[in-house]
Amino acid sequence: MSKPTPMPPVVYLLGLTIFCLTTAEFMVAGMMPALATALQVSVGEIGYLISLYALGMAIGGPILTALLLALRVPHKSALMWLLVLYVAGAVLAASVSSYTGMALGRIVMGVASAACIGVSLTLCAGLVAPESRGRAASFVLAGLMLAPVFGVPTTSLIEQQHGWRASFWAVAVLSVLCTALVAWRVPSQKHSQKHSQKHSRKHSHKSSQNPDAQDPARSRQNNAPSGLGAELQSLANGPLWAAYATSALIIGATFAAFSYFSPIFVELTGFSAPSIPWLLMVYGLANVVGNLVVGRLADRYTLRVLAVGLVVLAMGLAAFAAFASHAVISIAAFLAIGVSGVALNPAMVARVMRAASPGPLVNTMHASLITAGLAFGSWAGGAAIDAGFGLQSPLWVGLALAVAGLLSLAPFAVRR
Repeated sequence: MSKPTPMPPVVYLLGLTIFCLTTAEFMVAGMMPALATALQVSVGEIGYLISLYALGMAIGGPILTALLLALRVPHKSALMWLLVLYVAGAVLAASVSSYTGMALGRIVMGVASAACIGVSLTLCAGLVAPESRGRAASFVLAGLMLAPVFGVPTTSLIEQQHGWRASFWAVAVLSVLCTALVAWRVPSQKHSQKHSQKHSRKHSHKSSQNPDAQDPARSRQNNAPSGLGAELQSLANGPLWAAYATSALIIGATFAAFSYFSPIFVELTGFSAPSIPWLLMVYGLANVVGNLVVGRLADRYTLRVLAVGLVVLAMGLAAFAAFASHAVISIAAFLAIGVSGVALNPAMVARVMRAASPGPLVNTMHASLITAGLAFGSWAGGAAIDAGFGLQSPLWVGLALAVAGLLSLAPFAVRR
């Protein structure tokens, strides 16, 4: 087995950018009481700030990306402008004293965030050979995994020591740093295209041996500048929307459960409230491990990885739902959900990039539909509790969505 090709340093920089964006998305969850007091609203209304961020991602991200494509803005320039917009939203959120101003800042951040993720994945795809895209995406998306483990607890600690504004300003400063590093280190489109073509020529003999690999000609097409028309044409693609559906179901299944892990552990399993952050940290580490393993395998065994991951996810959810009162089984199931679920992101991205040219709109739509799946899973889990089915019900909802994800793969598995 040949040694994996080293990742370009820019891939890690893009991962840091995603880490910043994701930390900002979920940091509100760690400081709800303080924000509710400061803005003079209920804790429930503070929870809507997470939903508004997600709404901006799901709806505004693709619209903004389409506008940038219509204007034919180069990918590096697009990422720069998007980060500037994100910084503006972060500064607004850090400096306002009203709930309306905070909500507006969060919406702006969400819109810019989805588009940033889409463009970052497109830049990442242009920096490596086609057969390394899933692995490269795993490093970029590691930022998404690390944010709940390190970013959110850090902002919570900052809030406890220096107030909520300090946490928001910390995110704004980190965003400025990422913007400066992107301007300095991310190569221009022309350089990125040459780099990808070089890798494509070097590994072209592997493409002929591996039926799943893309050919170099398609790689050059993927990295050529494209306008809005070409991107919209890429979206008219059945296998692409099938990939989107599987991704949304995976994330929906995961967050139907994840959104309610804390009350399940405290009220059903019997853990104390102070132990929850440690359990969530272990879960986040399981995410990171799963993400790195999946990243190694995603390019060569995309559908198999997704199928196995969904089976593990379904088994974890079923075991947790059936034995929520047993601590050992619950933690084992919790870890199984952690190493699958969100950790399947590299395989999801690899499948999308194989189904269509990995342009900004294709990737941004993927991020938006994943966000929509997250919102639906979280809502469905809560609706099941409200309907009187008990605290285990979100786990059963997650299981149903995971089984639906497996079924979405069936036609492609039969074809192969």
